[in-house]
Amino acid sequence: METETVRFDTKIAVLLRDDLLVWQRLNVTAFLVSGLGSAVPEVVGEPYQDADGLTYLPMFRQPVLVFEASKEQLTLAHGRALARELPMSVFTSDLFATGHDAANRAAVRAVPTSALDLVGLAVHGPRNAVDRVSKGARMHP
Repeated sequence: METETVRFDTKIAVLLRDDLLVWQRLNVTAFLVSGLGSAVPEVVGEPYQDADGLTYLPMFRQPVLVFEASKEQLTLAHGRALARELPMSVFTSDLFATGHDAANRAAVRAVPTSALDLVGLAVHGPRNAVDRVSKGARMHP
């Protein structure tokens, strides 16, 4: 099976705080990317189908790069994404103590932007803008 290399004009990046437990990293990543898929529908491809004709849900049409960063780097990345007005989802430490979507939104709403205790964010945009947002973060091991 031949594959051609595709270079996308846009990039999807997830930045995770480097002090999270493994289960937290996975959980936060799943929540963060779900926001991008709904807010930026053009990043979602077509449904999949196997050889027997069974259909599966569509996924992102481009890779998702996952980075880790310190708390300070994450705060800087958040500010850079805001300054560039890029679509972004956030996950704060408060969300680990909530149990449903309405409580999650209330927890974020209760904290001023400058005081958010970010543990992760996902961003989508032009490659160079996302590169600038994630500057200083390292690829997740």
